[in-house]
Amino acid sequence: MQQDDLIGVTLGNYKILAQLGQGGMARVYRAHQENLDREVAVKVLPPWFAADRNFVERFNLEARLIARLSHPNIVTVHDADEYHGHLYIVMQLVDGGTLKLRLDQLQALNQRMDVLEAKRIFTQLASALSYAHEQGIIHRDVKPVNVLMDRAGRPILSDFGIAKALAGSKELTRQGAGVGTPEYMSPEQCQGGPVDGRADIYALGVMLFESLTGRLPFMADNYPALAHSHIYEPPPHPNAINPALDPAVSQVIITALMKNPAHRYQQASDMAEALERAVHSFPVDTGQRGSGPLEYNDPSRVATIPLFTCPNCRHFNKAQTRFCTACGFPLNPCRICGAQNPANNRFCSKCGQPLHKHQ
Repeated sequence: MQQDDLIGVTLGNYKILAQLGQGGMARVYRAHQENLDREVAVKVLPPWFAADRNFVERFNLEARLIARLSHPNIVTVHDADEYHGHLYIVMQLVDGGTLKLRLDQLQALNQRMDVLEAKRIFTQLASALSYAHEQGIIHRDVKPVNVLMDRAGRPILSDFGIAKALAGSKELTRQGAGVGTPEYMSPEQCQGGPVDGRADIYALGVMLFESLTGRLPFMADNYPALAHSHIYEPPPHPNAINPALDPAVSQVIITALMKNPAHRYQQASDMAEALERAVHSFPVDTGQRGSGPLEYNDPSRVATIPLFTCPNCRHFNKAQTRFCTACGFPLNPCRICGAQNPANNRFCSKCGQPLHKHQ
């Protein structure tokens, strides 16, 4: 394992103790703040960012704005500085894992998140976003790894402002790169258009879809294919994947994922209220909670799931099938790169080109 040269180093008042995680743009460490004798989290950006003085100015401006936020579901920023070529931001230490870890644990058990747990988590996240939006701050990179969980299970949203500070960096000008994470980016972000708080609401909808169905609405292995899907493709209906999910909850997800921002919830608090109403509308003890094994367990709704005909033997196949389950014939090959795609794909998951049968 490569040695981390920051372990044991003191950045300002903060002695780096251990690495907590690493993303594409930064490393996060557990550190000890010596003057106040407490443990904190320190996010350290790669040294090349410090060489871009315009970025440093944006970073410091965003850090000052975020430090003013005070909300129980937004991570507290204590400090931000530069030390020997290292830009860093100091935050409260939240050591209960992340929403990503929680979803991975459920996936390993072949389960989805319980609707009541999702309501508790997502109404709090919506409250955090509503508060930030009222202060004129948009997150731009809402995703499960940025939702920290404390030991009581309280969700705490982190990394506010980092995406905006990165927006003008030369590191992000290469082809295919952008501000945000493609799986959770709104159509307007994918198109490089103006972004407001409704982009965060779309990302919240993607996370709610993922939590209650066990999968993302759009999946591909490259940015162009994901961007095509976000911009042009309707997401799968949540009930097609999880038939046990109450239709009222599915409608909350569908509204949050509308392509046109004007058709989404206009405030994150509107989405939270709609989710509360949907869950409270459940009949008592009907089992409409959306958890349990990832299987089709409501035969009355299975017939609504779209099926795709094999061009060779005319056998019906499910949407995510790549090869016919009867004869093995490729269902949706790309004429450009030869990749085998799920039957319902309209764009190639490898090269992003439109698939012949959908042209």
